[in-house]
Amino acid sequence: MNDVRWLSEAEQEIWRAYMTSSVAFQAHVDRQLRRDSGLPMAYYEILVRLSEAPGRCLRMSELAVASLSSRSRLSHAVAALEKNGWVERRPADADRRGWVCTLTDAGFTALATAAPGHVTEVREKLFDVLTPAQLETLRDISRAINAGLATACAEAEVEAEAACSPDPADSEPC
Repeated sequence: MNDVRWLSEAEQEIWRAYMTSSVAFQAHVDRQLRRDSGLPMAYYEILVRLSEAPGRCLRMSELAVASLSSRSRLSHAVAALEKNGWVERRPADADRRGWVCTLTDAGFTALATAAPGHVTEVREKLFDVLTPAQLETLRDISRAINAGLATACAEAEVEAEAACSPDPADSEPC
């Protein structure tokens, strides 16, 4: 472990501040969504991604990537959203190996109902507390972090795809 580049005291302070704010912000937004609309943040994100997709539908594999969900977590979330009548899942027409998830009209209505409170919280707790220059810096920092993770995320996606089963009886369809 002699080759480990340990964090300096200042770097540790930055890391902890970042983690604390990131986790606290995510938890706050999740609490607000659950309280006001009964939706956990992960479900809201799935509905948003579907609402923005052409025809309000995505392959499950694409939805997992877009919503930053593992396939297992996405499968469970989609099952819960299906029970509410907010999404429908069906085999993909083109190859019958994959699955497609579609946002229903009821799901779009649930999203439209939840969105104003969510956007208000994001605006008040993120945008209103930072200056325009800080927001630009935050955007740049976020893009740099995402770029730095791109290779690791792509490798994880390939591993997940290899573990994916086309059998609808399995818990993680493609």
